[in-house]
Amino acid sequence: MQLEKFIINDIKPLHVDETIGDLQQLFNQLTYSHIPIKKEDVYIGCIPETDAHCFDSNKSITDCLYTAEGFFVRASTNWLDVLESFAQNNSNIMPVLDANNKYLGYYELNDIIGLFNDTPFFSEPGGILIVEKGIQDYSFSEISQIVESNNAKLLGAFISKIENDLVQITLKISNTSLNDVIQTFRRYSYNILAGYEDDSYIKSLKDRSKYLDKYLNI
Repeated sequence: MQLEKFIINDIKPLHVDETIGDLQQLFNQLTYSHIPIKKEDVYIGCIPETDAHCFDSNKSITDCLYTAEGFFVRASTNWLDVLESFAQNNSNIMPVLDANNKYLGYYELNDIIGLFNDTPFFSEPGGILIVEKGIQDYSFSEISQIVESNNAKLLGAFISKIENDLVQITLKISNTSLNDVIQTFRRYSYNILAGYEDDSYIKSLKDRSKYLDKYLNI
């Protein structure tokens, strides 16, 4: 999935020679959690809003560079890794650099979450199944084989929890009765934690993703 069309350029990085007041004013005008900073046209990191409002507005950004967070993604980074980077850095803005470290612009969190909501995992009808097995004992090839052996299609799968050497995997399975699939998983020694024949679980995931977007934009 190509993300280049989602790169935004309406906000340029502030230069380290500008003042904290300039940075604070920009935060007051926007809803972003971070603002990119540059030095000699080179991106050096993002300063979070929570730190920016703690400093004297007359100071130079240079005096506060130790608070800058150096996260970014490449233009070639796939959308799942971009989404992960948003979560790891608790940010709703993500600077994008090319292969030569040139600043290209940034992604907004809600745009990337929108891509997630448009995937077949959310948009296609089907059932949700959550299974559990030892972290050394499961494989996605086996999971796919179990689903397809029951004339069903796997629309998506992700690891939703790892705890005490057990892994939980959330599956989206194309419209079919989950009962046969569940029984096959049990024969392969998977614990069945939950099964949903309708889209109520999908609605819950969407609501949570929207809540995350709103939370990070506060």
